[in-house]
Amino acid sequence: MAVAGTGAFGRNHVRVYRELAADGVELVAGIEPDAARAGRTAEDFGIPVYATVADALSADLRLDACSVCVPTSAHAAVAGELLSAGVDCLVEKPIAASLDEADGLIALAEKHGRMLQVGHLERFNPAVLAMEPKLTRPMFFEAHRLSVFTPRSLDVDVVLDLMIHDLDVVLTFAKSHVKEVRAVGLPILSPKVDIANVRVEFESGCVANFTASRVSTERVRKLRFFEPRQYVSIDYARRDVLVIGVDEGFSLEKAMEMGAAGGFQDGLPGLSFHKPEIVAGEPLRLELASFVEAVRERRAPRVTGGQAREALALALEIQRSMAVHAEGAGLGSFFRGDDGLGAGNRD
Repeated sequence: MAVAGTGAFGRNHVRVYRELAADGVELVAGIEPDAARAGRTAEDFGIPVYATVADALSADLRLDACSVCVPTSAHAAVAGELLSAGVDCLVEKPIAASLDEADGLIALAEKHGRMLQVGHLERFNPAVLAMEPKLTRPMFFEAHRLSVFTPRSLDVDVVLDLMIHDLDVVLTFAKSHVKEVRAVGLPILSPKVDIANVRVEFESGCVANFTASRVSTERVRKLRFFEPRQYVSIDYARRDVLVIGVDEGFSLEKAMEMGAAGGFQDGLPGLSFHKPEIVAGEPLRLELASFVEAVRERRAPRVTGGQAREALALALEIQRSMAVHAEGAGLGSFFRGDDGLGAGNRD
């Protein structure tokens, strides 16, 4: 294995691959153009770090696969070069900066018979893994992803930086095509949108509300949704799930009668509260172990390029909706130039 891009998140990939050594995974190199960062990675992990993909490919590494953790704007170039050279790739989310670039990577993977997995990390969150097999028919979602401001990932807006995690999970859970998108977003500290609120309606009738902010004073990672006779709350950060069910024989009249007689100290009669069993694990380690297994067994990865393309397509539609809203609301003065709403991604 190798890791292209050894910044903050890339170093985590380096760390986990090193931890997977007991499972027969050998970390052989890093790829990092920044000399200072490359030097730190080489010193801390004792591996050679090459300035370019071409340099790494020309070395005798016997490279099977590589994590691509470079900025989104470079995904197509870096992953494309690796796939063309016969190297399986795990590309960090989002898959690319545009649908054309995403289609290009998917086509290259197919042409060269290579594995292309995309790093939608929350799909490997133990809480999501525990709940996904138990889904019935989700009809209403509320997603909140708030973070304090950091200078990382500013080459994309908050939709492609943070919200896309929730877009991917909801698309996976809802299993329906998007019918309508309404969105509003504003740049606060960066030239791109830093806070956004989105309403998505699916053809199935399901509705999802998303809020994402990278200028919050707190860190929140939660997804709540309602199914017939059930409410589910997922806390990504705590990696746990709370399920509140409504018993088949529930009667509001009977519950009110019981409440009038003895109160609701023990909860509302007819409701059940439980937490599904969670198999503990670090999402990134689960993700990379899954990628390694897919590479070894030559099977489809858990998060395919096609699925990641769907999440990207929804994210870009949200960007277009935000642009329309800003124009209609006369908010042009709030944006710093044409790229304030990620204009480079609108095509």
